[in-house]
Amino acid sequence: MVSKKKMPPRRQRIWEFVQGFYSENGIPPTVRDIQNACEISSTSVVDYNLGKLREAGYINRRPDVARGIEILDQAGQPVSNAPRVQILGAIAAGIPIPAWSTEGSAASEEFDTVEISPDLQRRHGQLFGLRVSGTSMIDALIDDGDVVIIAPARRADNGEMVVAWLKSEEETTLKKFYAEGDRVRLQPANSTMEPIYCSADNVEVHGKVVSVIRNLG
Repeated sequence: MVSKKKMPPRRQRIWEFVQGFYSENGIPPTVRDIQNACEISSTSVVDYNLGKLREAGYINRRPDVARGIEILDQAGQPVSNAPRVQILGAIAAGIPIPAWSTEGSAASEEFDTVEISPDLQRRHGQLFGLRVSGTSMIDALIDDGDVVIIAPARRADNGEMVVAWLKSEEETTLKKFYAEGDRVRLQPANSTMEPIYCSADNVEVHGKVVSVIRNLG
């Protein structure tokens, strides 16, 4: 975060509001948000002061975007306030594979992380990520290499996408869940693949997919 410098009171108030709004909401305010919160007579006055903050290296602005304010750190790089979740391993979207391994990372307590939206964390609480291996969920727009964000859960409704643990096989898979009497159907979202049928007492739900981060590499 850029260190404070002496500036006119109105500009200081705008700067503090921008920081506070971003910290609380995870997104920057609009010019109208600033005008209303800081009781400023016109948006042009807000624009003028934002311009001065940009010149001083506090922010960057994209005038073509409604929320185009970027808070800059002391090196002039954008500050990210998005929460991050750990990627704990891989999850099979195809033939089930042994439980996602975290042995190597757990020893050093170093995990890859990904940014998620603050709203996602507010709605679901504790979350973690798994990297997808396979293409069985491709028709649900989940491809090999994507990261699925998981909310821990032990129950699921029919049609929800889950992390399913097959107890006898000691394997895990990513599929849509359907309870069918004394059996469970784990349904891929790929027309070329067949569902997995298991006895209900052989399947445990360990989490539900709440978001997907596409691998664009």
